[in-house]
Amino acid sequence: MKHLPLFVPLFCGTTFALGIFIGSYISGNAPSYNQKYDKLKAVLGIVEHDYVDSVNSKELVDETIGAMLDNLDPHSGYYSADETRAMNEPLQGNFQGIGIEYNIVRDTVIVVNVVKGGPSEVAGLRSGDRLLTADKAPLTGKDSEEKSIREKLRGPGGTSVSVSVLRQKKKLEFSITRGTVPIYSVDVAYMMNSEVGYLKLARFAETSYDEFKKATDDLLQSGMKKMIFDLRGNGGGVLESAVDIADEFLSGGKMIVYTQGRVEGRIDYRATSKGRLEKIALVVLVDENSASASEIIAGAIQDNDRGKIVGRRTFGKGLVQENRRLADGSGFRLTIARYYTPTGRCIQKPYDKGHAAYEEEERDRYARGELFSADSIRFADSLKFKTPAGKIVYGGGGIMPDVFVPLDTSGNSSYLSELFFNNVFTPFGLDYKEKNITTLENMGRENFMASFVVSDGLRNQFLDYATVSGVARSARGAANSDTQIRLYIKAYIGRVMWDDLGFYPVWNAVDPAVKKALEVI
Repeated sequence: MKHLPLFVPLFCGTTFALGIFIGSYISGNAPSYNQKYDKLKAVLGIVEHDYVDSVNSKELVDETIGAMLDNLDPHSGYYSADETRAMNEPLQGNFQGIGIEYNIVRDTVIVVNVVKGGPSEVAGLRSGDRLLTADKAPLTGKDSEEKSIREKLRGPGGTSVSVSVLRQKKKLEFSITRGTVPIYSVDVAYMMNSEVGYLKLARFAETSYDEFKKATDDLLQSGMKKMIFDLRGNGGGVLESAVDIADEFLSGGKMIVYTQGRVEGRIDYRATSKGRLEKIALVVLVDENSASASEIIAGAIQDNDRGKIVGRRTFGKGLVQENRRLADGSGFRLTIARYYTPTGRCIQKPYDKGHAAYEEEERDRYARGELFSADSIRFADSLKFKTPAGKIVYGGGGIMPDVFVPLDTSGNSSYLSELFFNNVFTPFGLDYKEKNITTLENMGRENFMASFVVSDGLRNQFLDYATVSGVARSARGAANSDTQIRLYIKAYIGRVMWDDLGFYPVWNAVDPAVKKALEVI
């Protein structure tokens, strides 16, 4: 599993939105249909029999089904067996493999993180290990391509792979029995001060509610009275998980969301009396990549006047998909309903101008200046709704936050972008950890957060490292982005040392949206 940096391209497009799924992931039996007249089958049969060249019938059928579903809406679609399996993993909350996150740096595979509870942790792998071989097949040089590495490391549970690693100039051998590797939904949860807890949720999987409940239990035991719930970049997932999490904040009987389809009538999802967080002051952080299930949470909180939504307008996905498996292991996703927030608004953005326009909509927001100024955002008066407290909210294109926070581009430079796209920060952090492990362990995480300063000397070491890594030095770029570079150096040293609990407290200390949330709460 390749570890991605926090810095991601701004324009993620529709593929970012995991969506809302009924029945969680692709499952069930192949459907049966009454076919009085199957024109599609007739045409395919004629093509297969009479076409001038030989055809691959399976590929032809796959492409035909895909084109048919793509023509319906941006979120219906057909997926091969391999694609179906890959899509199910984040929704199930696990996959089969050895359980590491890694980066490929100059043709070398470096372990960034060993997944807690995974097979590699049991076998003894550590972050910073450099993978040399898997079952004696090289993982370096021309053999360090992402697909090749994944094929060599992943496999069915119960099978074994022998890997050799380089650790502090010593070559070590490990035998790892592949097994179930958890995909965690909660990135991090910690107390920002004596009263405010912070929790970042990455996705809505089958396991998300249990993770959320455990994390918030720990925060409550630590004295949490106020909470910042970060859903930025969360593309959605399983409907039931979103409902269960929203239920924790809302009192019994409150509407969370309802769905309405052509065939299946309206289904209401209401809060029960089980919520443990009903009295906790709440801010929900969102951005343009918060989609679907994230928007259900934000809409439920906003429409019930339960807390403040802070950030930028969300993605705008209000369609509900049902997933079906076909006999050959492939599957398809079909939109069967829309969902509506408690005030009755559908927040699905328009898709009547075709897929290309739909996928470009986020780029259009940037071009219009919407990510920098709330005044650039326009809603139709016909889509105006009121919350019980009289607050005006709108449908038709995402959740508009109560408190707008513009995109922060200060300190950006092409040089900083090159540092990210060439993946320099993580391997530098790993090198620093390897050379200073005793000092960091003695310092401890809390002291690191409070007192570690990136000196001019350490900054210059990083710039030299970046040059060796293939990023041409830019004096102007380094000067313009100096504050950000120092921040990222510290944050990534923290991440490789203490995982995300060593990263987000550094990052959040200067994050404009988090700082605004602390003011609001």
